[in-house]
Amino acid sequence: MFVKILADNCVSQLRPKKLLAEWGFSALVGDVLFDTGQNVAAIQNSRTMGVDDFSCIVLSHGHYDHTGALQSFLEIYGRKKVYMHPDAWLPRVYRETPIGIPWQKSEIECLGDIVEHVEPVEVSKGITALGEIPRNEKDLGIGKILKNGVWQDDKIMDDQSLVVKTKDGLLLVLGCCHAGLKNTVDYAEEVCCDEVKFILGGTHLVGLKDDEVREVASWLKKKIEMLAPCHCTGFKAEAILFNELRNKFAFAGVGSVFEFR
Repeated sequence: MFVKILADNCVSQLRPKKLLAEWGFSALVGDVLFDTGQNVAAIQNSRTMGVDDFSCIVLSHGHYDHTGALQSFLEIYGRKKVYMHPDAWLPRVYRETPIGIPWQKSEIECLGDIVEHVEPVEVSKGITALGEIPRNEKDLGIGKILKNGVWQDDKIMDDQSLVVKTKDGLLLVLGCCHAGLKNTVDYAEEVCCDEVKFILGGTHLVGLKDDEVREVASWLKKKIEMLAPCHCTGFKAEAILFNELRNKFAFAGVGSVFEFR
């Protein structure tokens, strides 16, 4: 089973040429498209990387940098199921700047079959979208959300991740992990009855203090076999993670391809 990074803040390879970076995230996880990036970069990168088709789309949460190319993917690749939390449609702002999904539900309904879910759901064989993740420890919410007619602090309850069953343990693929890394790992293990051994994607450690990142690294070092952080992890946090995890750290960006058994 392959994971191909189609959209990220940086490009990981010099070749093939014409790969584009943008602030956002998208990955092909087996036959599932997880997030769509911010703009058309993910579309071009998918073609450059030879992505012919996929079975469905899963949205990690309703921020623009994970949903911006949703309409384009559906127009180009045809009608698909789109799995998402119902809160992903709600208006969002960060310091008065809109950061929510740039589409109306009616626009996407014309092109795809929307599946709103809160509970975990198997979206392809061995691949589960976690749905709403319990917050037993600190989450990483940002900005404000308009819910029930009231602007309130956004805990980003729609944040979800993908869990893939491999022969060597669970692979956890993150969009931004606003639910918190430990909360997400714990829930993935509860849902899938196995241990998380591989983590890939945006960890949203960018807002943590150095000592907090080191605490995360110390916990991961004892638990996992590989961490491939990208997108909202942050350069400084990635440097700390690399220094602490060493051979368990894997660089990830547009063009990266990971294979799991």
